[in-house]
Amino acid sequence: MKPQISLLLGAVFLVYLGQMTLNPIIAPLAREVGLAEWQIGVTISVAAIMVVLTSQSWGRRSQSLGRKPVLVAAFALGTVTMALFAGLSALGMAGVITDTTLFVLFVLLRGLGFGTAIAAVVPTAQAYIADVTEDEETRVKGMAGVGAAQGIAMIAGSVVGGVLSAFGMLVPLVTVPVLLAAGLALIGLRLRRESRHELIEKPARISPFDTRVWPFLLAGFGMFTALGFIQVITGFLVQDRLGLSAEQTGLYTGGALLAAGVGMVLAQAVIVPRSGWSPATLLRVGGVVALAGFGLLIPDAGLGLLVVSIGLIGLGLGTAMPGFTAGPSLLVSREEQGGMAGLSGATAALTFVLAPTAGTTLYSLGHTLPVIAGTVIMAAVSLFVLVHPRFRSVAKVPETA
Repeated sequence: MKPQISLLLGAVFLVYLGQMTLNPIIAPLAREVGLAEWQIGVTISVAAIMVVLTSQSWGRRSQSLGRKPVLVAAFALGTVTMALFAGLSALGMAGVITDTTLFVLFVLLRGLGFGTAIAAVVPTAQAYIADVTEDEETRVKGMAGVGAAQGIAMIAGSVVGGVLSAFGMLVPLVTVPVLLAAGLALIGLRLRRESRHELIEKPARISPFDTRVWPFLLAGFGMFTALGFIQVITGFLVQDRLGLSAEQTGLYTGGALLAAGVGMVLAQAVIVPRSGWSPATLLRVGGVVALAGFGLLIPDAGLGLLVVSIGLIGLGLGTAMPGFTAGPSLLVSREEQGGMAGLSGATAALTFVLAPTAGTTLYSLGHTLPVIAGTVIMAAVSLFVLVHPRFRSVAKVPETA
């Protein structure tokens, strides 16, 4: 039967559309309910911990149980937790639940619950794409499709979250579980279940220290760490540099994140598929472009430069990410693809365990400190992918073990 790659990409789009719809309002929401910057950082870090702990398990289960059961479970969990989170936020804004109780419930719902749910989607899609593609060019295009779905979701979520916030904080909050419920319906009704012979009874676990893949993982870890230092504080940067109200901040932050999404989609829907570049070249070119964006974000020079710099970061990382995901998948066997996809997701998530908390902490000490830290890390990544011998070798799809 014809592979259902488009349907899997649709699932990725919907889950990230839900997440990105929340992003423009998370900073002003925190201030509306009386939470400190570091508490939001901790909440997002807990979500990242759950992704780290569960990604490889989700990826392997998608090969042994099938993609449909895994995605149905993930979308159901996400829908329930984010519906409860919307209700909790309403109670927080009304002053019914406050202080420590509010913070703990934020961590449990947005962190623990939603983090576990979102961890399943991208590894499942990547493992499926690796399973149905046989050469480097097709594999890179498929992995770029995952990134493009995430980038389009970033654009749409920035618009949806920013615009809806103008009607009040609760409107985008309620929209998130509706989007996840739509994803649940799509998967439940349209995705085929694999036959028993298509599944792998015992998918292989893969070590992050495997010599075939660790250079790619280290490069990805650096890229996502640099991104993590600025992603959570973007809303605070916009509000403090431009002197905006909570409602205005949601709208302007949405515009800034829109620029990042446009850059990412341009990279993964146009540049990557048409360039024919290898994973190593994608990492090198994307790293340099992202580094330029980080450097331009350091000075406080108004909204225009802020939007341009974030757009360049999206363009650069959007170019590099398919190299990070496709490169190691070309070096492992079919039995290892679920574990490899989960390991890639866990690597990205691991950076968000400490980076958001570190970024918000640095921001409280000096508004440019997290941006400078991200710039230094991105420079180190660019140098690493230029000189390490792994990125000079040609990746070939291995035979099935």
